[in-house]
Amino acid sequence: MNDRIGTTRDGSVDRVSSFVIRGARILGGEPADILIRDGLLVEIGQGLTGGETVEAEGLIALPGLVDLHTHLREPGREDAETVGTGTRAAALGGYTAVHAMANTEPVADTAGVVEQVWRLGQEAGHCDVRPVGAVTVGLGGERLAELGAMADSAARVRVFSDDGKCVSDAVLMRRALEYVKAFDGVVAQHAQEPRLTAGAQMNEGAVSGRLGLTGWPAVAEEAIIARDCLLAAHVGSRLHICHVSTAGSVEIIRWAKSKGWDVTAEVTPHHLLLTDDLVEDSPVGSYNPIYKVNPPLRTRADVEALREALADGTIDCVATDHAPHPVEDKETEWAAAAMGMIGLETALAVVQEAMVDTGLLDWAGVAERMSLAPARIGRLQGHGRPIEAGAPANITLYDPSVRAAVDPAGYASKSRNTPYEGLTLPGRVVATFLRGRPTVLDGKLT
Repeated sequence: MNDRIGTTRDGSVDRVSSFVIRGARILGGEPADILIRDGLLVEIGQGLTGGETVEAEGLIALPGLVDLHTHLREPGREDAETVGTGTRAAALGGYTAVHAMANTEPVADTAGVVEQVWRLGQEAGHCDVRPVGAVTVGLGGERLAELGAMADSAARVRVFSDDGKCVSDAVLMRRALEYVKAFDGVVAQHAQEPRLTAGAQMNEGAVSGRLGLTGWPAVAEEAIIARDCLLAAHVGSRLHICHVSTAGSVEIIRWAKSKGWDVTAEVTPHHLLLTDDLVEDSPVGSYNPIYKVNPPLRTRADVEALREALADGTIDCVATDHAPHPVEDKETEWAAAAMGMIGLETALAVVQEAMVDTGLLDWAGVAERMSLAPARIGRLQGHGRPIEAGAPANITLYDPSVRAAVDPAGYASKSRNTPYEGLTLPGRVVATFLRGRPTVLDGKLT
C-alpha cells in the first residue's frame, strides 16, 4: 500500500514514497504520466498507477530548476533573508537547488563557514544548498581564500566568487584560476572594473545624463570579461561570468567561445526584461531605488542582445542574483539605497515572458538554461538531469496559461524588493518535487 501525505508533530509533511504525476507535458511535449518511487523517476508512460496521484493536465514538467547565483544572507544578515526563508522562496519558484553566494557576515571564505551554510540548507530541506566560496579572504581582493579546504569540506564547494566585488587584480585572478583546476572548480567573476565605476549609480547613457546620476559605463564590465577570458585561456581553466548585462559583453563571450575556451556565462531575469529608462519613468515614479541593481539595468538594445545570446547559447544559463534587502535599505534616497532585487519566485515567469512567449526559446530550451546548464557548470550531482527513468525525481510542474499581477505580500522571501510589484506576469509554479518529496503542491509549500 502506498504511503499517504500526513503531517508530523512539527507540522512538516511526511515523505510519500510514490507519486503518479498524471498528464504532464514533459518539456512541453505530449501528455504523459510520470511514476515516482523512493526518490527516483521509475517510469514514464500512459495510464500509470502505483502512487499518490497529482493531476497535471496542461502543466509543463521541467527538471527541477537550479540557480547558480542566490544571496541567502545567512549568516549575518538574517534581517534580509535566512537559509530557511530563501529556500522556501526557491521551492515556490520551482528550484530544487541553489548556490548560496559568499558575501555573508562572516564571509564564506573558510571551510567552517561554507559547512555552516550547507548544514543550514540540509536542515531547512526545501531545496539543496551548495555554498559558493569566496575567492579572496573577506572579499578583500588581496590574498586567496582557503579554496582547497572549501573544496574538500563537507560542502564540496566547486564555485568560487567574490560576487558583489570584482577580483580586479589580474595576478590574483590568474592564481585563482590556476588553483581551482586541481579540483575542477570554476571562478565566477563579478565583472566590474572598480576605477571605472567609482560612485556609479546607474547605466551610463542618455537617461543618467538627464537624471544627473553618475553613469556606470558598459566598458567597465566588458574590459574585465575580456581580460579574464584571456587569463582563463592562458592557464586552461574554467571561467564563469556572472550577470552579463551589455551587448558588448555578449560579443566578447561569443568570441571566447569561438576559440574553444572554457568560458560560461549567466544572465539574470531582470536584465532580460527591464531597461534603464524605468529609473526615469516607471509606474512607481522616477528615482525609485527598486530599480537600483548591480550591474545596472541597461538599454533596450542591450536587452535584445542578451535575449538573442541566451537563445543561441552564447549565454549558458539564467541565474536570479536573488538579492534581498530589508525595507530600510531600499526605501530611501537613490544614492543611499542598497543595490539588488529579489527574483527566485518570479524567475520562471519572467523567462516565459521574455523568451518563451516571444518565440526565442521552447520549454526544452528553458530546461537547458535553468536546470541542466547551471547544474553542469556548478558540478552539482543529482540535479539538472533530463526527465527520464532512473533519474532523481527533481521535477517542477508549471502552468504557463495563467497571468496574474505580482503581489510580494504573499512571498516566502523575507524581503519584498521586487521590481515587478503590480506588473502582470505569466505562469505559476504548481508543484516542486525534491528527490520525490513534494516541497510545493498546488502552489503552496508543503
